[in-house]
Amino acid sequence: MSTSQDGLYQPMLQNNPPSLSPHSSEQQNEFSSDQLESILADREVPFQRRLRPATWIELKLLFHLAAPAVAVYMINYLMSMSTQIFSGHLGNLELAAASLGNTGIQTFAYGLMLGMASAVETLCGQAYGAKKFEMLGIYLQRSTILLTASGVLLTFIYIFSKPILILLGESPEIASAAAVFVYGLIPQIFAYAVNFPIQKYLQAQSIVAPSAYISTVTLVLHMVLSWLAVYKFGLGLLGASAVLSLSWWIIVVAQFMYIVTSERCKKTWGGFSFQAFSGLPGFFKLSAASALMLCLESWYFQILVLLAGLLDNPELSLDALSICMTISGWVFTISLGLNAAASVRVSNELGAGHPKSAAFSVVIVTLISFLISVIAAIVVLAFRHVISYAFTEGEVVSNAVSDLSPLLALTLLLNGVQPVLSGVAVGCGWQTFVAYVNVSCYYVVGVPLGSFLGFYLKLGAKGIWSGMIGGTIMQTMILVWITFRTDWNREVEQAMKRLYKWECEKEQPWKS
Repeated sequence: MSTSQDGLYQPMLQNNPPSLSPHSSEQQNEFSSDQLESILADREVPFQRRLRPATWIELKLLFHLAAPAVAVYMINYLMSMSTQIFSGHLGNLELAAASLGNTGIQTFAYGLMLGMASAVETLCGQAYGAKKFEMLGIYLQRSTILLTASGVLLTFIYIFSKPILILLGESPEIASAAAVFVYGLIPQIFAYAVNFPIQKYLQAQSIVAPSAYISTVTLVLHMVLSWLAVYKFGLGLLGASAVLSLSWWIIVVAQFMYIVTSERCKKTWGGFSFQAFSGLPGFFKLSAASALMLCLESWYFQILVLLAGLLDNPELSLDALSICMTISGWVFTISLGLNAAASVRVSNELGAGHPKSAAFSVVIVTLISFLISVIAAIVVLAFRHVISYAFTEGEVVSNAVSDLSPLLALTLLLNGVQPVLSGVAVGCGWQTFVAYVNVSCYYVVGVPLGSFLGFYLKLGAKGIWSGMIGGTIMQTMILVWITFRTDWNREVEQAMKRLYKWECEKEQPWKS
């Protein structure tokens, strides 16, 4: 940062001495956030001269959040992908079964649980920005209670997955194999119920690196256990999915141990409290809206795989689409990390009463995400003829994946914008509105259009995917427009009202 261009802000940026306290990173972030709002609000300095120091501060804050978050999401996704790869090398039927179990059943639970946990993301982020630290532990416990209760209901879907898949039109052979895979994932449901609230609770405090370390160690252990279960002990699909469930529980236990022993969580974790049982109906309302918003997104491409199973050659269609969806999901983990960073940054700034910083953060994180997605799309197109061999053998599947690669590249480009704006929506608490947008764009436009192109015009998997991309484009354009038109001062006021409401509910005595 040059003195000539940014000299007015040099004393402010340099007057931040390092601290050796356990909370030094937290204090640094708070100080930088205050700096950012001061720079953006200083109208006496031309915007061009404010832009560089403001961008530098925002990039530091985003990198501190996004880099470990991307690592966490990518490693967690690699665990699922590695399980699918182990299953795929057992045979094409096993690959199709693992794909259907992962994308057709597991994604249902994943989207529901992660969506419900987004309520924690909104409330904890805004409470932390407003320095209402004691509320974060209460929100964490409330969410865990609600997600665990939901997990009990989801268990029945897993148990009856075979008849459900057959009812949806899947072949009995693939449905039977997929059901075996799904049975081993039942413990994973309850790992989701605990892990996602913990994840959002930590992210709201910009504590992300410990989760990345835990996930990295668990991934190595997961690969070893998967290899033993599938190849040495011959446990097949059930063994592969059971190891995946075990790995998720290892992450949960390790993260909870960090919370109860770390100095960084002492202000926000006061132990288990009966106050977690108060205000559950209102908390459930926000959690349900959050779940609906995210589920409508995650189920969208789940429907793509289910529809592909109804085509004339379902095994080839499922194999090709599952490989494309796996690659898309891998790149999507980067967008998810930036989604988390955007949500935390926006919610923290709104809670702290910094409207200009919130708006500036949205612009920077969206530009970064889109640039990364452009690079990913170029790589996919460059290696379109060979990427399938990482998952399974066979020239037929390779040709099918190559044929779908342009649609995969377009999906990656859209994923560079849409997930980040969804993170902004969570940070602001817009979940209910975005749920309506998702219903309209995905299920009124995307799915019918995809079905028309795929089945009526006989375009197969390409037609289904093309139509559904149309729904994603429509949804992305609406989110861009709404975000562009946002009154950030009003969003700060809404955040203050929300915090006051939940704090009042905390103060009400718990009744048995």
